[in-house]
Amino acid sequence: MMRRILNSEGRGSLPSVTFATIALALVTAVVAACGTSTATPTASEGGFVSVAPPATDTATAPATAPATAPAASATPMASATPAATAIPTPLLDVSINLSPVASGFASAIGVSSAPGDARLFVIQQTGQVVIVSGGKRDGIFLDISTRLSCCGERGLLGLAFHPEYATNGRFFVRYTTPAGDVRVSEFHVSTDPNRADATSEKVIITIPHPSFANHNGGRIEFGPDGYLYIGTGDGGSGGDPNNHGQALNTLLGKLLRIDVDHAAGGLAYAIPDDNPFVGQAGKRGEIWSYGLRNPYTFSFDRETHDLWIADVGQDAYEEVDLATAAGGGGRGVNYGWSVMEGNHCYKPATGCDATGMAPPLAEYAHGSGDAIGCAIIGGYVYRGSAHPQLSGRYFFGDYCSGRIWDVAAAGPVQQTPQGLPGSGLQITGWGQDVNGELYLTATNGVLYQFG
Repeated sequence: MMRRILNSEGRGSLPSVTFATIALALVTAVVAACGTSTATPTASEGGFVSVAPPATDTATAPATAPATAPAASATPMASATPAATAIPTPLLDVSINLSPVASGFASAIGVSSAPGDARLFVIQQTGQVVIVSGGKRDGIFLDISTRLSCCGERGLLGLAFHPEYATNGRFFVRYTTPAGDVRVSEFHVSTDPNRADATSEKVIITIPHPSFANHNGGRIEFGPDGYLYIGTGDGGSGGDPNNHGQALNTLLGKLLRIDVDHAAGGLAYAIPDDNPFVGQAGKRGEIWSYGLRNPYTFSFDRETHDLWIADVGQDAYEEVDLATAAGGGGRGVNYGWSVMEGNHCYKPATGCDATGMAPPLAEYAHGSGDAIGCAIIGGYVYRGSAHPQLSGRYFFGDYCSGRIWDVAAAGPVQQTPQGLPGSGLQITGWGQDVNGELYLTATNGVLYQFG
């Protein structure tokens, strides 16, 4: 079971927060200059969260059936020209419901979906991908539990379907090897659409992670450009002892961008020519953004194509980073770690030089005893149709406190998160279905629909 996933030094979780219709005064800081003290704003009033009890799910999971599927080159996702989006009004009295969809999951840490496919694919840290269809578990799609190390912050951590999955059957997973290294591999679906071919594994990239067991990153996503993005942690321990976040000769502490439809230079992938450090001596061409501590979750806004990164903090602050598509989508951006933790000097603790570093769009403080939170679990910008009052807001939560916040996707470049009362859950991940509706997973083994 995932424990305090993504922060360091394991202090454990806190008791659940009782649901209520309340206005939260959160200890957050959105705009703080490096090495200086500024006023700390509080989160605005939120609505309320209600959680329905899960129904019993007794569906069994059949074994996988290996076979083969055709391979084909993909092209970037089709995309419409983003339209201007009005800033949503505050969710002062909106009821946010968490409705159980299915239960009985073992260490579920997130949800993925394939383009044009109504099914959900629940990622279990222990090494399985479980299909949910029609509100019920529908068997194990993939099981690679014997190929990885688990658990703590290790295990099966990411799943992404190729933009042309419907025709080429290709998908990609991210897991930690028995040696502790970070690996991304390609698989194919079998002749049975509900079963992957477990024998089809093709290793795409293995990133050495030898020293510490934590900060392995998590999510992988295909961007609107058709390239695969990979978030990597800084290599672990606490405080980035090897200074990987700012080092451009390592793939740790980064957001990577690779082309999995081509291979070049003896690699199983190609490096896009427009990556910011291509051809520069002593710098890895795979790097898209850097200065990240542990970007366990990130996502793309399906309407604007903006990139949202939830970077887990050290001991004091959690942060949300936004890279707009119009502003380059994060190309070459330095998010500051480990010089900065959020908007605050970290190394050194005072007088740091944040020149050229991008501040977060929002942050929240842990609070005394991590009462506010300890590890951000990033979600998505809501673009579904079932809950129009939520449209245009990026939702995220915290693993320890179970609190949920949102910020306006089309809002100011620095914002105070709007806080909703605690969910009473230990949130482990989010997901988005083909229609833009949102889901979240928790340590109680239940998959919830959000809205």
